Amino acid sequence: MISFRSRRRLVEGDPLGKLLYGNSGLEIEFDDRVLAHLQVVIGTKMRRRESFFFSWRDDPALGDGRSSIWIETSIPLYFRFETPERHQLNREWLEQLTQSANQTQGMYLTTEPGQDIAPPKSPV
Repeated sequence: MISFRSRRRLVEGDPLGKLLYGNSGLEIEFDDRVLAHLQVVIGTKMRRRESFFFSWRDDPALGDGRSSIWIETSIPLYFRFETPERHQLNREWLEQLTQSANQTQGMYLTTEPGQDIAPPKSPV
């Protein structure tokens, strides 16, 4: 099992969920709120059978790079939230993420509109 260590949370103490990628054993941690938005955008693209890259910025402690995964219907994804609550979704952020997913370079995780805090970063 490959596991990405806990990354910086949007606010200290925010619950971290996981995106489990295929059968690779890769577990990528995201703040539950971020994961809720990713689930909607990724789910919509997959229902349409549209493949794309999903990228995010890595934690600066790991060299401040970025990571990407290929999203397509043949790769099983599992969204595991740390908390049972459903998050209220930010429509503007969903639109931004969807627009980026429709670009050639794929979806890039950005900061939620109205937030001054950087997006979660995935340590490798």
